[in-house]
Amino acid sequence: MSEVTYDVRQLKRARIAVAAVFCVHGAVTGSFATRVPWIQEHADLSAGLLGLALAFPAIGASVAMPLAGWVSHRFGARTALRGLLALWTLSLILPSLAPNLLTLCLALFVYGATAGMSDVAMNALGVEVESRMKKSIMSGLHGMWSVGALIGSAAGTVAAHLGSDARMHHALAAAALTVIGLVACRGVLDLQAEPGDEAPPRFSLPPKSALLIGAVGFCAVFAEGASLDWSAVYLRDVLDSSAGVAAASTTGFTLTMAIARLAGDAVVDRFGAVRTVRVGGVVAALGGLLVVMAPHPAIAMSGFALLGLGIAVVVPLAFAAAGRSGPNPSQAIAGVATITYTSGLIAPSAIGTLADATSLVVSFGLVTVLACGLAVFAGVLRTDGREATRAAPADAPAGKP
Repeated sequence: MSEVTYDVRQLKRARIAVAAVFCVHGAVTGSFATRVPWIQEHADLSAGLLGLALAFPAIGASVAMPLAGWVSHRFGARTALRGLLALWTLSLILPSLAPNLLTLCLALFVYGATAGMSDVAMNALGVEVESRMKKSIMSGLHGMWSVGALIGSAAGTVAAHLGSDARMHHALAAAALTVIGLVACRGVLDLQAEPGDEAPPRFSLPPKSALLIGAVGFCAVFAEGASLDWSAVYLRDVLDSSAGVAAASTTGFTLTMAIARLAGDAVVDRFGAVRTVRVGGVVAALGGLLVVMAPHPAIAMSGFALLGLGIAVVVPLAFAAAGRSGPNPSQAIAGVATITYTSGLIAPSAIGTLADATSLVVSFGLVTVLACGLAVFAGVLRTDGREATRAAPADAPAGKP
């Protein structure tokens, strides 16, 4: 990539622009999630068939993410992000149009593929801005994703409450988010490949540098997926709590994650990525212990809140470390993203399978063990012998988003 010097003002503008892109990306996810019941009814699917269809976004993302680095190299980082983000926002329209299982699976495959490629592109640009600013911003960027998801889900909740057709709702949301995304992309860094730079492969396995970093992300995302999908069920089935209390446990988990991500950059700048993740792993493990040992719903809810607090900054820091772990940041980020998406795909079903064979308490014992892994293996987030968020000098050359 071309070595371009940006002043502080341009970098601040680029940070705001990337944050807006993360917010738009999250808003698409929130908009979709709230209308899944409508989509299920429209396609006339049982719960089992819906579960099958909902595996396809992760499949599409895992297949397509390695292509993002080649697209960015071919068209430049800004143009690539603009196009990939627009494809992602417009793909929101597809699932609600699907009349049956086959078409829904195809729609969700495209939905996931565009989500994954735009995810890699925006994270690569976020890592580049972080490198040039010499301060942690990735946690805050992912916090903005959570803010976008909350906005999208709030709007979707209102639309569902009003009984609106999801096809109309998603068409309007897609149009608005596409415009906002295109405007936001105007402010991101415009990184271009040098004429002699070798293009990354269109498809490739994750590089070795991404595997250990991805394993740390795997542990965090597994705990996240398990808690999001099973926390309410845990309180209802294990602790015999009411539906309202059970739902509140999921809300508490997501709220602590969002708050921790928005505040996480200051913590990382103060203590470094490795120490932050180690402490986060201890906090998450403590939360897991409270869940599995809880005699009362309030204690289990506190445990889920601590789980959210402990794992919140792990994935942003894993992306940041991947972006500095080798000569091709986009390829490394795509590798870490593929591993974490896979974790999110298998976590809910793995928890359910283990619960059927043993109990939900044992399932969350596994989550607690994986949380301990964050504390043990946090050191892999230190690249080139330094903290990931402090690795780049002020005049670092552009990476290859």
